[in-house]
Amino acid sequence: MPNWLNDAVFYEIYPQSFCDTNDDGIGDIEGIISKLDYVKSLGCNAIWLNPIYDSPFMDAGYDVRNYKKVAERYGTNDDLVRLFDEAHKKGIKILLDLVPGHTSDQNEWFLEAKKAAKSEYSNRYIFTKSVWDAPPQYRMMCGLCERDGNYMVNYFSSQPALNYGFHEITHPEWQLPCDHPDCLATAEAMKDVMRFWLDKGADGFRVDMADSLVKNDDDKIATAKIWRGVRDMLDTEYPNAAMVAEWCNPERAINNAGFHMDFYLDHYGNGYSRLFRYGEFGDQAVFNPNGKGDIKAFADEYLPNYEKTKDNGYISFMTNNHDMPRVTAYLDKEAIKLVNAFIFTMPGVPFLYYGDEIGMRYQKGIVSKEGGYSRTGSRTPMQWNSGKNLGFSTSDEPYLAVDKSADAPTVENQKDDPDSIYKVVTDIIALRHKYDDLKGNGELEFMYEEGKIPFAYKRGNLVMYFNPLGESAVMNAKYTGKTVYALGNAEFADGKVTMSPQSFALVEIGG
Repeated sequence: MPNWLNDAVFYEIYPQSFCDTNDDGIGDIEGIISKLDYVKSLGCNAIWLNPIYDSPFMDAGYDVRNYKKVAERYGTNDDLVRLFDEAHKKGIKILLDLVPGHTSDQNEWFLEAKKAAKSEYSNRYIFTKSVWDAPPQYRMMCGLCERDGNYMVNYFSSQPALNYGFHEITHPEWQLPCDHPDCLATAEAMKDVMRFWLDKGADGFRVDMADSLVKNDDDKIATAKIWRGVRDMLDTEYPNAAMVAEWCNPERAINNAGFHMDFYLDHYGNGYSRLFRYGEFGDQAVFNPNGKGDIKAFADEYLPNYEKTKDNGYISFMTNNHDMPRVTAYLDKEAIKLVNAFIFTMPGVPFLYYGDEIGMRYQKGIVSKEGGYSRTGSRTPMQWNSGKNLGFSTSDEPYLAVDKSADAPTVENQKDDPDSIYKVVTDIIALRHKYDDLKGNGELEFMYEEGKIPFAYKRGNLVMYFNPLGESAVMNAKYTGKTVYALGNAEFADGKVTMSPQSFALVEIGG
């Protein structure tokens, strides 16, 4: 386990929307380099960079045309190496986005696989034996190849699925077992991509749809075996490199597959959803001040997963990401402050989505861009200052329109505001770095009563008390001490704590 993960706080950067330095309306690597000091000032010491590979951008770069080439709109391979170097000088790690399940239909591998002539790439993708064979349980593209056969896609029609084999063979005439040499070659090709960038200075990868490799693999046994092989490679050749899975099943991703981290994703009704988004526009979320949330529903899911995996890896909370509406679509400013206090004091390795530190809004009603659809409103440009396009770009045609509201939050108008989300985010991250008890590892004791809210949890010698309700509330205070940090008021007396509406208190026992 790379030691640096225990004190890591990640910042997710969507490159096309972060900072444009050549005035073409699209963010670039040079723009990221220019903002490294800003990232560091937040307390973030690691970056997850969404895909920067050559792509036709039918799915915002998650359709890779060439894994070993940076997309021209972002810069060059040399620019990316310079980003690694400059980030490392500032103590910042960089994870690239790995897209192992599919490529673009313009990828050279696929262009060869489509041909009638046999080649080393003929089984790199999943083709049926005949153009008349298109089983309805699979997503198939039909009649588009010189080759007599249809090919499977994972998501969009432009994303042919790479062939890692089938765990259960239901169509033996075209489905290959996972141990077939051509399926093993696919896994080796992905390891080769990883080595290519690790050798140039990358610190690891966030893995897109990590559970999607092997088909007919309901329990993900065969998929986990592939990732365990990747982890063995990393442990041997790149012991300080790290992987985080887009999986949301810690036991499978961490214990079975060997990932260092697993994202806690927003799946409706799961623990993450229960905290922040559950119900009609979050009206039954724990952090909604209306009091309809249920912390027990979260704890009943999260705690068993935490106990089963805490010795092997980290469950990663995120403030948001590029695939879901920003939390500003669900909760008010005071609630979002508490959300950040929660995320950055829980165990695991937390991720901060660009712009969440200033409370950027989800932009509704934007026409889909590069396959974004409903996700597009969370991918709008970073809002730096009061300048043109809020400081993102001087272009007349930015990647997406910025927030047109008169009170649009920017770094400029938030960073010195004592009542801002920015202040809470930076304060809490600083405390996380200061206190070992708040880092990734450690024991966790959860506390709540019949009403389920307020609630508290203890980590080492520190206790976090939360009252997300829109009214004052009282709970038993099993632990008391010195209040290190507070939002609102918390008064301790006679074994209880009385908390003002939407409040938080971080207490050091015996302090």
